[in-house]
Amino acid sequence: MAGPRADVALLTDRRYTASEAPAGDWYLGNILADDRLLAGALAARGLSSARVDWADERIDWGAFRAVVFRTTWDYYDRQGEFAAWLDRVGPVARLINDTATVRWNLDKHYLADLASRGVPVVPTRFLERNATADLAGILAAEGWKEGVVKPAISGGARHTHRFDAQGAVMLEGAINTLLAGEAFLVQPFEPDIIAHGEDTLVIVGGRFTHALTKRAKPGDFRVQDDHGGTVHPCTPTAAQISLAEAAMAACESPPAYGRVDLVRRADGAWAVMELELIEPELWLRRHPPAATALADAIVERLA
Repeated sequence: MAGPRADVALLTDRRYTASEAPAGDWYLGNILADDRLLAGALAARGLSSARVDWADERIDWGAFRAVVFRTTWDYYDRQGEFAAWLDRVGPVARLINDTATVRWNLDKHYLADLASRGVPVVPTRFLERNATADLAGILAAEGWKEGVVKPAISGGARHTHRFDAQGAVMLEGAINTLLAGEAFLVQPFEPDIIAHGEDTLVIVGGRFTHALTKRAKPGDFRVQDDHGGTVHPCTPTAAQISLAEAAMAACESPPAYGRVDLVRRADGAWAVMELELIEPELWLRRHPPAATALADAIVERLA
């Protein structure tokens, strides 16, 4: 086996392994900007680093002192391959975040765990594999005017749909077909996603570092930049920071880093929409001190 020699592997996927972004490729440019900030912070602490495709079979993962998830943004399209990779690499490498945390965060059933531990989360109904979706029935039973349905293992708003009682009937056929292969979840659509957006708070070493607001493009509800979403400055309230830090503290084991996506519900209270612990976009370029904090968290894990 071969591969780059370095103390720390910064995991990406095969689409983003280039060291320079072509002119006009802002997407790769943003990825490289964040990784360069982290690499610089690691270097200041005496640790070399290299960006590595997680699925590269030539890599000797045990040769790294740490393997840090950064932009493995194809894992949910390669679920079996990624699970096998965790089985193979987890025992021989120090993964950050650790294998147990990654496995737990892979499947959005973790939201039920957080709720059971007293963390306010967006209400969630799960549709298990091979179930039959009654989306209109869920809306009626829960008293929700609109809902959102999405896979339990997903990213980038894959197979994510907003629906009302009328639209539910037209959507159920497609969802039932998909349920033959994977579980889904249903949540109420929160109108503040449109009015305000989704506030995302970055937590490193258990402490808040910075926040941003993600907003959907006009006419859409998906805040991801893949769908035209944009990112804006955010100064979170003390209550939001406390909730985000509490959500991270409620995890199976304390993550070295992660992101907490919050949405404001109709009653004005904030709730956790998602917890991103595997490959979160951290926007280090928007707040470079967070790269220093992340490098310190990696050093702490190595100690």
